[in-house]
Amino acid sequence: MSTPTNRRSFLGKLALAGGAFSANSLFAQAHAADWAEASARVDQLTPQQAATDEDYWHRIQQAYPASSSNILILNNGGVSPAPLIVQHALERYNALINQGPSYYMWRILDQGREAVRDKLALLAGTPADEIAINRNATEALLTVIYGLPLQRGDEVVGTLQDYPNVVQAWRQRASREGVVYKQLNFNFPIEDDDAIVRAYEKAITPRTKILHVTHVINWMGQILPVQKICRMAKQRGVEVLVDGAHSFGLLDFNIADLGCDYFGTSLHKFLSAPVGTGMLWIKQEKIAGIWPLLCNPSPNSADIRKFETLGTRSFAIEQGIGEALNFHNAIGTKRKEERIRYLKNYWAERVVNIPRVRLHTSLKAPYSCGICGVSVDGMTIAELESGLFGKYKINTSPTVWENISCVRVTPHVYTSLADLDRLVMAITQIAKSKS
Repeated sequence: MSTPTNRRSFLGKLALAGGAFSANSLFAQAHAADWAEASARVDQLTPQQAATDEDYWHRIQQAYPASSSNILILNNGGVSPAPLIVQHALERYNALINQGPSYYMWRILDQGREAVRDKLALLAGTPADEIAINRNATEALLTVIYGLPLQRGDEVVGTLQDYPNVVQAWRQRASREGVVYKQLNFNFPIEDDDAIVRAYEKAITPRTKILHVTHVINWMGQILPVQKICRMAKQRGVEVLVDGAHSFGLLDFNIADLGCDYFGTSLHKFLSAPVGTGMLWIKQEKIAGIWPLLCNPSPNSADIRKFETLGTRSFAIEQGIGEALNFHNAIGTKRKEERIRYLKNYWAERVVNIPRVRLHTSLKAPYSCGICGVSVDGMTIAELESGLFGKYKINTSPTVWENISCVRVTPHVYTSLADLDRLVMAITQIAKSKS
């Protein structure tokens, strides 16, 4: 654990290098004055009103090199490009490391994890000592899945629509240890919170120990009523693990307010942090009871840092999170959420009535935000995805998983309305060609 003296030393040294947490951060150098002027345009507007101010969002778009790419990236639900300042931060930290890795990695940048942790905690709305920094949502979630002290016959309830890596992890525990893994099957979209909560509640038995709940279904963007599910589970004495890979950095919420016990997310999606960054949150009183995924000299410790025993890793990537947080906070979570929801609805509302086109996602705010699934009757999902890319150079994600079959489209804050007009034109022409 970093001491106050070490932390002050770190911040002082990093300030000289333009660290993310100094007054001379790359964000401050590149954007502070310009964005202050832009923000003045929308400060008196509601987030919903600000979502439609194209002059404001044009400033944001210019900060992403991806906005000028010939390929239209609409698979930000998989991984998002980073703003230029985050890329520059990585270059700067890598250059610093390579002046002498054994010194600058272990004695300088390694101390910076505490500053990153503190800043993540502010965004998450949790104490810093409940947050571990890792590499992605899979690592965070599998830390809990494999770390829970479950016994033969203990039951876990998830869904068929959960992410494959976590499904396979639970199935492995079932195969090796006799844990009972039960999966609900939903037909999304669903615009009824109570129906979803009742399905989880009905599956609970006296042997149920934990619910695995995906906050935003990655395949087609359904938002689950996590807070309501957690409230019900708590009344039944059941813990909840939340997969927040597609919610953190996008939806406006505090993790502590969800009522869950464990939460894992990736930071390289809507937060636009460097690729290979993630975060694990565990309620303080639960930390000691979870075994670390990788070995640690004190595996039963209540120190969240026991989950960060990864050995040598990219310290530059970790520190790049700081600039991504600066960038995100300058926009504001709620403003970002409403802009990305507006972008999703902008294109989806224009194609929903085109003959042969089908949407697989609700367009109502409580049930979706940025991700939307689309298909065209008479075409396989592979054909639609390849058609969008082959002729129109639009990058999307083909999704065929359990009872979900669609092309996933996910814009981000750097996506322009002109980009989405291009998508609408492409879907219109593709659908017409099949009529």
